[in-house]
Amino acid sequence: MPAAADFAVRRFQSAAAHYSAGRAPYPVALIARTAELLELGRHDRIMDLGCGPAQLAVAFAPLVGQVLALDPEPAMLVLARQAVHGAPNVEVIQASSEDLGPRLGSFHAVMIGRAFHWMDRQETLRRFESLLQPDGAVVLFGDERPIVPENSWVRDYETVLERYSTGDEDRRRRRSDAFAQHISVLLDSAFSRLERISVIGRHELRLEGLIARALSRSSTSRAQLGTRADKMIEELRAQAATWSPNGVFAEVLTSSALIARRPTGR
Repeated sequence: MPAAADFAVRRFQSAAAHYSAGRAPYPVALIARTAELLELGRHDRIMDLGCGPAQLAVAFAPLVGQVLALDPEPAMLVLARQAVHGAPNVEVIQASSEDLGPRLGSFHAVMIGRAFHWMDRQETLRRFESLLQPDGAVVLFGDERPIVPENSWVRDYETVLERYSTGDEDRRRRRSDAFAQHISVLLDSAFSRLERISVIGRHELRLEGLIARALSRSSTSRAQLGTRADKMIEELRAQAATWSPNGVFAEVLTSSALIARRPTGR
């Protein structure tokens, strides 16, 4: 795993500006249900690790006492600080999973959105053992698109992006059989009591949103593709009319939270 600073510059420096416009938001209902299951309250302190533009930090801030949001990428931190402006109980700092330690204090929960695969997962979970309270939880947020008619365009969209991602060694590593699924890693950790909750809903975006989504991905960002990014955008614009003549792209999303806690009585 590369050093956090080197990794951040290489992967997400140019992607940051497109993240909020390209990535689907976490549903309010999913945030509320997660808070309910964790019994979060104004006395609790939580962490948003790999916070990006602080979507989770902002969502949970009204429900808890304090949020510490961490990210190694300076460009993401600019967006995060803008997003949490006016939320006095959110602190944003530059740090990564490699910086986890006692100096950060104690937490009731750690929220991770679309970032766990970039970390040394086993070591990160080991460090959580001393940072999380006995009844604390690690929560992994993500989404997927089920096979339904509304998502018929997604396959063609992903095919375009796949062609521009073929040279990405990190992506190839994560997709290989040797890369263990998050569930397997969690089951082998101290946080092996797992529960998954999901919310299914429709989300709409337009062509510029699809382009932003592509540019927000580390494997198809401008930093990764260079001048090939413009060719990718041209191809997306050319094909988009065949996917949705009216320029509106509806998608059905299954947004999930995977909650990992210590076994009962541990």
